[in-house]
Amino acid sequence: MIGRVALVLALVALAVPLSSLGPAPNASHYLPQPGDAFSYAETIVLDGGQGNYSGYTEHTFVNGSISVAAASLNGSVATRYASTGFWFNNQGQSQPSSESGYFGFSENSFLYLNGTDNQTGYVHPYVWFYIDNTDVVGADFYLLNTPMTVIAVAAPYPMASSPTGYVATIEAEGNGSYQRNDVYGVFTATYTWIAYFDPSTGYIVGYVYTEHDSDSAGDAFTWTDSLSDTHTTFPLTAANAPPSPAPAASSPFSETVVIVIVVIVVVLVAAIVLALRARSRRGAGMAAATVPRHSGPSAPIVPPTYGAPPAVNLVPGGQPAIQQIVIKETVKVPCAYCGTLMDSTATVCPKCGAPRT
Repeated sequence: MIGRVALVLALVALAVPLSSLGPAPNASHYLPQPGDAFSYAETIVLDGGQGNYSGYTEHTFVNGSISVAAASLNGSVATRYASTGFWFNNQGQSQPSSESGYFGFSENSFLYLNGTDNQTGYVHPYVWFYIDNTDVVGADFYLLNTPMTVIAVAAPYPMASSPTGYVATIEAEGNGSYQRNDVYGVFTATYTWIAYFDPSTGYIVGYVYTEHDSDSAGDAFTWTDSLSDTHTTFPLTAANAPPSPAPAASSPFSETVVIVIVVIVVVLVAAIVLALRARSRRGAGMAAATVPRHSGPSAPIVPPTYGAPPAVNLVPGGQPAIQQIVIKETVKVPCAYCGTLMDSTATVCPKCGAPRT
């Protein structure tokens, strides 16, 4: 078994032509070392549905890891990935997942080599978990096929294992759009990806990916993917918590205005109460208006409006279920004696007991 693993690593590390690795290694940025690894927890949520997705939700929870197995002199890094997950939706469907394997990437071009960690739908993608740690504010790079820009090099990122509750990170942001065409349907998708990396190594620390999907028929949903490291073999640098927003300064003028408004309201209420009392004294000798014995016919009953059922059976390979809604209508007729509405099948009035004619 050990010999087979060693052979896989050797093939991953050495089977890549030197011409595909990009420029010569840049000694200024951190180069991956055998033993480098991190574990992460990932949560994916689909909610905010509209139209056909109204009321529909689904969740995916993943625990995964990326570890460097070997690094060759030509700049190819043999890497192992593994993850387990669980997917479920609000319609009672669920599905577990488990995957693992090896792939390579270039420590110079940051491109995937010899496969990926099951990343699909991308063309010559860049790795999502490792960048040049010497990048400065304004530097551009790619994650998968998304162009990113560094917006901060000392951004605090919440991390429970840090003594301060935060670690220092390189913060980058990317925005884009694409045409989704998969099991969810055909949608125009727009997204924002904010990612955080360790300034010492360039490895991922966490990210938040938010995507909004919509179509011309009014169907829409929001897709949110959040990831955060749970363990790293490399030390993270503690950082101070971000400053709290300064409280808004109170305005003496605004307080004065509030007091004046309160006084005016009190005076108006008092005036209205006095006027009502005077009116009641003037009308004390007048006969009170009589209340009808029976009120008029009630407004017709309007059945509830049901929206389109949410998308169902989105598990790959599932067959769409058929959701039917049946509304039963009952005809009402007025009583010939008291006017009360009663079922057309009733023989006597439920109000006055008169027979239906």
